[in-house]
Amino acid sequence: MHHVCALCSTASHLRTFDMPLILLLFLVGTQSLKFENQIHIIDFDDENNIINKNVLLHHAGEIWHISASPADKGVLTTCYNKTSESRVLTCAAVWRMPPEWESGSHESPDDSSNSPQTLELLCHLDNTAHGNTACVLWEPMGDGKRVISLADSHVVLWDLQESSTKATISSSATLEGKGQLKFTSGKWSPHHNCTQLATANDMAIRGWDLRSMSQIYCIENAHGQLVRDLDFNPNKQYYLASCGDDCKVKFWDVRHINEPVKTLEEHSHWVWSVRYNHSHDQLLLTASSDSRVILSNMVSISSEPFGHLVDDDDLSDSEETHHEEKSKEPLQDSIIATYEEHEDSVYAVEWSSADPWLFASLSYDGRLVINRVPRALKYRILL
Repeated sequence: MHHVCALCSTASHLRTFDMPLILLLFLVGTQSLKFENQIHIIDFDDENNIINKNVLLHHAGEIWHISASPADKGVLTTCYNKTSESRVLTCAAVWRMPPEWESGSHESPDDSSNSPQTLELLCHLDNTAHGNTACVLWEPMGDGKRVISLADSHVVLWDLQESSTKATISSSATLEGKGQLKFTSGKWSPHHNCTQLATANDMAIRGWDLRSMSQIYCIENAHGQLVRDLDFNPNKQYYLASCGDDCKVKFWDVRHINEPVKTLEEHSHWVWSVRYNHSHDQLLLTASSDSRVILSNMVSISSEPFGHLVDDDDLSDSEETHHEEKSKEPLQDSIIATYEEHEDSVYAVEWSSADPWLFASLSYDGRLVINRVPRALKYRILL
């Protein structure tokens, strides 16, 4: 059985060909006693509903986090475990796929007839003084030259130079307080010219200004137990979603941190992952160790709480009256669908950044499931 560690999908891994075929790539990290550490590249042919798999070897160690460059489709980072002097350390590195994989010209072979290739190491993101690396975050709107690593109680901003073959520390900050404080996750905000970062440690959520590396807000008891994941609303710059071991998903306006804007309690166990849709921020995915993925329509706190704006010039008198009456009340939040194809804890869920109606989820037993937003909801949003 494969132990699944991470899932990542980005627009940089979309490949289009002259033929009417679109392939969406998901990167999946695996490790087990039987198999070497691997990254599986999943090609999804949306038109024919076919999934193909290719394998790259990751000799460095057991993978726990994968993140792909937003600017270079062949570059990615991994956080992985390695043993050094009888100690297990979690390190990070930048890698490049083989050139033929970047071009999209390779075929999707049968595993039995082809030898897996190996990732090319570009540089390490390790600093022994900073401790174990929990995750690496790429600058969301950047040129692939800046990444952040969260290592124990340290936020470290790296500059990648010479085609990502060299990494230097630009600045850093340290989490201060009582006890052994460690970051569990973080999210680089796409707003404010990418100068802000949100991090989670224990039950707290903190905001950071990357220009001064100083803390700008702190939600001390954001969840009743460990905070697992964070995500920024792509269209509302102050809105942040969080999830945790208290089985809850919470939505925050970071300007007013005393109370969450809204709370969801639909899962029955730890919530590991929360993701806003990149194009339609009312759509939210959550994944949990209750083996379920839930798609919610959080329209009341979205950028379009009253639906799409309609040009009054395009409406007749009767339509205009009906439209005005309908626009007075915000649309209702609801659970759109609950997906139960997994038989084990679902650790990761990601939207496709190539197709806003497509998403994938990954569970502990190695099952990758690709689903679509229900067609009725899709057309209701579009029309």
